[in-house]
Amino acid sequence: MLDLRTLSVGPVDNRSYLLTDARAGGSGSWLLVDAANDADRLLALLDEAVPAGSRGVGTIVTTHRHDDHVQALEAVAGATRATTAAGEDDADALPRVPDVRLGHGAVVVVGEHELQVIALRGHTPGSVALLAPAGVVDDGLPHLFTGDSLFPGGPGKTWSPEDFTSLMDDLEDRVFAVLGDDVVVHPGHGETTTLGAERPRLQEYRDRGW
Repeated sequence: MLDLRTLSVGPVDNRSYLLTDARAGGSGSWLLVDAANDADRLLALLDEAVPAGSRGVGTIVTTHRHDDHVQALEAVAGATRATTAAGEDDADALPRVPDVRLGHGAVVVVGEHELQVIALRGHTPGSVALLAPAGVVDDGLPHLFTGDSLFPGGPGKTWSPEDFTSLMDDLEDRVFAVLGDDVVVHPGHGETTTLGAERPRLQEYRDRGW
């Protein structure tokens, strides 16, 4: 199973998420979702979870291309030699071109576990979420890392009616229609929510247009 740790970084409460192989004698594999800011703190968190001498394969996934989510990407990737990955339509806008371009339905491997890539187009063209199915994280619950595409209280910011419709369509079709209420949602800023808490308000979000 994977251990999950969360760190608030930078001036706007960006959330970076670290998943590490929690098995006794595990592989040392790890995944960082959004090297957003404060590289020294992120590296210290990684050292605490997986000491440098026992690190296996590391991956950094960037959920989307906005500047506040990539401030520590170069430093952390350089210090760890991790594989970097991002949504294919945001890849070329990042300060470090990713090693892997993620499309909808791709998988990201951490140790013996697979996380599913869900493309959520609208906040940016290449925004992605990562789903850790039930039983992957050590609390047994399913976890969804949504970047800035879904927060407590609704979808992330969009800049046109077309982008908003695209994001809501993807959220409804690719997230709410196929995943259960127990999924814990970890957004790119602030506190967690669940799909069960957000589901009754989907029409409200549609109607208000943001």
